[in-house]
Amino acid sequence: MKDQKSAGRMWHLYKMGGITPAIASMFGSPNAQQMAFIRSMAKDQRNHSTLDMPLRELPIVVFDLETTGFYPNNDDEIISFGGVAVQGEEIDEQNTFYSLVNPKRRIPLHITELTGITNEMAGSAPELMQALHDFMEFIGRRMLIAHGSGHDKQFLNAALWRTSKVHLTHRVIDTMMVAKWLEPRRSDGYGLDELLMSAGIPIENRHHALHDSIMTAKLWVQYLRRMKDRNIITLGDLYAYLSR
Repeated sequence: MKDQKSAGRMWHLYKMGGITPAIASMFGSPNAQQMAFIRSMAKDQRNHSTLDMPLRELPIVVFDLETTGFYPNNDDEIISFGGVAVQGEEIDEQNTFYSLVNPKRRIPLHITELTGITNEMAGSAPELMQALHDFMEFIGRRMLIAHGSGHDKQFLNAALWRTSKVHLTHRVIDTMMVAKWLEPRRSDGYGLDELLMSAGIPIENRHHALHDSIMTAKLWVQYLRRMKDRNIITLGDLYAYLSR
């Protein structure tokens, strides 16, 4: 009972932003430092406004996740993170992030066939806390872009909450939504493959989180040029049009 009360006090300190040594005594030093970093980043990002910044000046990370399925609240897990830094029309393919994740469960055969990630590969990969910390460190304060971002945000939020009791506070732009605004009468659909083909972007290593991120970044750069032609200059301008 005493241990339960002590743990409860420590958890209360943690939720209230208590000092790292207090967290460390309950969770262990490495995890405590990673949780403290993630929580601090979430807090800082809430105070970081980018709406008035020109889109071409925004530091961005285009990212993608691969997962065991579609439902993070039903035991599905992240199995890889990928991301690439973008500034304006410049995709920095030397500044990328990729990590497998140990999902602590079996990867379904159809997911292995889709992604190439086997149970053996994932079994020797970093655990979620480490991979998530490294991914968030790579992102920093940059805005995020993903294609069909609802899936990625759902899993990222679930991971952040489970490990650090915070939600994603970074702004996220969905290239699918941008495509629907730019091309409202498309007949070929708005999947990544269809949009890449229409844009003349070679499709390579699909369903690899890093390669999907780079291909999505190339799609974003094309959309950025088209948005400039429509006098969409700032992030606030883009949000205003996407919300119509």
